[in-house]
Amino acid sequence: METTTLQLFWYVLLGVLLAGYAILDGFDLGVGILHPLARDDRERRVMMNSIGPLWDGNEVWLVVFGGALFAAFPVAYAAAFSGLYLAFMLLLFCLIFRGVSMEFRSKRPEKLWRKFWDFAFCASSTLATFLFGVAVGNSMHGLPLGADGDFVSSVSLRQMLNPFPVCVGLFAVSAFALHGAIYLNMKTEGELHKRIRRWMWTCFWLFLFMYVVVTVFAILAIPRATASFRNHPWAWIIVILNILAIANIPRAIYLGRPLRAFLTSACVIAAFTFLFGLALYPNLIVSSISPEYDLSIPRAASTEKTLGIMAIVAFLGMPFVLSYTAVIYWVFRGKVVLHEDSY
Repeated sequence: METTTLQLFWYVLLGVLLAGYAILDGFDLGVGILHPLARDDRERRVMMNSIGPLWDGNEVWLVVFGGALFAAFPVAYAAAFSGLYLAFMLLLFCLIFRGVSMEFRSKRPEKLWRKFWDFAFCASSTLATFLFGVAVGNSMHGLPLGADGDFVSSVSLRQMLNPFPVCVGLFAVSAFALHGAIYLNMKTEGELHKRIRRWMWTCFWLFLFMYVVVTVFAILAIPRATASFRNHPWAWIIVILNILAIANIPRAIYLGRPLRAFLTSACVIAAFTFLFGLALYPNLIVSSISPEYDLSIPRAASTEKTLGIMAIVAFLGMPFVLSYTAVIYWVFRGKVVLHEDSY
């Protein structure tokens, strides 16, 4: 079956939504990963308040992505949530617990109370990021999808944690930690700001190491990851631009240009999302049993009429989402200032 224009449009739009979520929620997940490095209660509050007005709006992108996947590719949505139910429930628990920890943390002054929620904030942020990476790794590695488009059996967490997905999960943690450190560099000042500059360099070298590990692993162990480049040679342009963007991050940090470093980091994450989509194309879920069982875009898509109506809704709704996001980030620009009603 050939992929239609509307099907391709929704595949690309899902990639845009996923990239938007990874960029926007990536830095506040990164702040959660770095949270234990704060030295005292005030620094922890500053870190939480740097993302306080933004984190729930950032997660809207994930909600929209899930809704779009359900409506545009219901077969893929049903297969993924039935086969990976336990992993998705654990991820949902992490995202909920992370929000609760931010709201509850400063409600009481007791040290034990705040330490518990500080741990919850860091643990849920780190585990959620790791699970996102594991999901990406398993999508590229392949899942036990049968001829009918359903999973032969549910995939346990132990089955999901094979070497390549684990490496991708660790890579996601390092990438979001770097993204979060760069964001904090823009939002803080004083002694904390000076230490965050050191965090950025440490996070960058960890990120670079995991980038090399995952790239080599994918080339050697996941043939499908590079197959699309033979069919679409122009995609190498994205790879080259991505490498240049990665090289520009330490340059921007060294020159003391935090906004440029943040925008470059966002471009790197967007490029990785594009390369992930290209590695899967023309599939949404790859079968580890047989290539004939892959859940391709045409096989998983809704009807053309449904996709057409959804496209109209998307064109009408996306400007509001983008405008809301831009306004919120403009209103809460600048350094973090603590008040009595702050987190």
